[in-house]
Amino acid sequence: MDDQNKNLILATALSFIVILVWFVLFPPPEPTPTDPNAVVSAEGQAVLPTASTDQGVATAGSNAGAADVEPATEAERVSIETERLKGSISLLGGRIDQLALKDYRESLEEGSPIVDLLSPTGSNSPYYALYGWAPGAGLSFEQVPGPNTIWNAPAGSALTIDTPVTLSWDNGAGLRFSREISVDKDFMFSVTQSVENTGDGTVSLAPYGILARHGEPKDLKNFFILHEGVVAMSDGELTETDYSDMPDFDINPNEGARADVTQVANEGWVGFTDHFWMTTLIPAPGPFKSTAKYDERRDIYQTEAVLPTQKLAPGASTAVTTQLFAGAKEWDTIRAYEKAGVEGFIDSIDWGWFFFLTKPIFAVLHYLNAFIGNMGWAIIGLTFLIKLVLFPLAYKSNVSMAKMKALQPQMEKIKENAGDDKQKLQQDMMAMYKKEKVNPASGCLPILVQIPIFFSLYKVIFVTLELRHAPWLGWITDLSAPDPSSILNLFGLLSFSPPEAGSIFAIFSLGILPIILGISMWMQQKLNPAPTDPTQAMIFAWMPWVFMFMLGSFASGLVVYWIANNTITFTQQYLIMRSQGVKPDVFGNIKASFKRKPKEE
Repeated sequence: MDDQNKNLILATALSFIVILVWFVLFPPPEPTPTDPNAVVSAEGQAVLPTASTDQGVATAGSNAGAADVEPATEAERVSIETERLKGSISLLGGRIDQLALKDYRESLEEGSPIVDLLSPTGSNSPYYALYGWAPGAGLSFEQVPGPNTIWNAPAGSALTIDTPVTLSWDNGAGLRFSREISVDKDFMFSVTQSVENTGDGTVSLAPYGILARHGEPKDLKNFFILHEGVVAMSDGELTETDYSDMPDFDINPNEGARADVTQVANEGWVGFTDHFWMTTLIPAPGPFKSTAKYDERRDIYQTEAVLPTQKLAPGASTAVTTQLFAGAKEWDTIRAYEKAGVEGFIDSIDWGWFFFLTKPIFAVLHYLNAFIGNMGWAIIGLTFLIKLVLFPLAYKSNVSMAKMKALQPQMEKIKENAGDDKQKLQQDMMAMYKKEKVNPASGCLPILVQIPIFFSLYKVIFVTLELRHAPWLGWITDLSAPDPSSILNLFGLLSFSPPEAGSIFAIFSLGILPIILGISMWMQQKLNPAPTDPTQAMIFAWMPWVFMFMLGSFASGLVVYWIANNTITFTQQYLIMRSQGVKPDVFGNIKASFKRKPKEE
């Protein structure tokens, strides 16, 4: 068996196995039913409520809710309007519970609505940010602002970049609360909570922020390569917990629910991340309690940032500021927030196991896209750069393969002389390799090196927002989605729609790019004659077309990379082999592959 064919089969098989494992490792869990009017119970060092609508606030160990109030959707609202955000704040609890992203549409269809990030209770998928004060010694829930507190706002108030909004509430028992909310030009809110003690006694209370999500997201991807769920940074340590893992938290008696609690000493943040969007609570530097919580009875997912308890003597006041990120996971924007002081914020993007590759790959891709102005051509440019970096290794490999090809007559002679003596055959082969300074395994190295690069680029294309709805040319309008064309309707010439994704026939609905990919792999094989061994020949004959069907449902940006990579590899290998005195008979090998082989008698 030809050694270079062995190496190529091994590397290709490994690639195939690893890619195949992606699709079978973690099957998606069944969705859990959602109760949109749920209430979470909680109790601990600072007793925290969670938002409810008409049910009031319940705490661990309590049997009844607090006051009956109107649903959040019917409370008075303060509008939010910036160049990038649109929404409103409910005066019921002062919740930030309506927020849409003006720059992003749900799909590429004409008239598609903008993306809704936060939604109030009473909607199909309630998801909101809530702030308040947890009562300490000498206070009850009724004496501090919580989920059902009706706040006051000046008439005509509207939150814009230039006009913060200040909410106020007096408990009638000596405590005056205010909350100033501001927003920047992108996705960062600042919430300053203050309280003044005008009473006669000392009180204790702790400020908190909550992100509450009723049920799992409706558009959960449930894909192994993507993290969706809790994302938290605690003193430089990143923690990621999938939504599906939160019901497995141990019940924490202090929290009154299944919870994972981390005491942060210096800096950190906690929130929820989806495929392209994220909400994050970011306290000012200093200690706080970071909590991820799940109420299995009411199917509510929650993250909390609870700051240290404040003691207020009569006449004293205090104020704390917490930031809230609520928006798109744009690399540039998140990187700017990290530079502004949010520790490790760039790691809120799911870079995966190969973060040491995915981070620089995306950075280069980002700058190429900014320079070229088209993400598809930027991917091709990135492919050239990757091949340039790997060129010394590829050159050495191809030179070795060319020498192996030139040594083929000597190898056949050694095999003939050794006969059935395998030990002698191996010794003579190794002696020849040493004499000719040839490494038979070196031909496999560039392919093996490309496997983590392939995975890393796939991770970048799948996870990062910048490729969402990014066009390339013609029919490719979204590089993060599969090629929309189909051979079944002759790429649009016939007037019927191809099978949709998920159909058993969808695998046959190949687009133009996957077909070009298969042809490029097939052409790469034709640099060498077909193996003489029938099994090898059959494997080689089928391999390009197997990969063509397998990668047909992958993101078109990845297929563009693979086509560019194959084309450059073909060119490199052809020129290097020619430089070593080996003249690949490409057209001859193509003609040979169509000849019918005579039957053996």
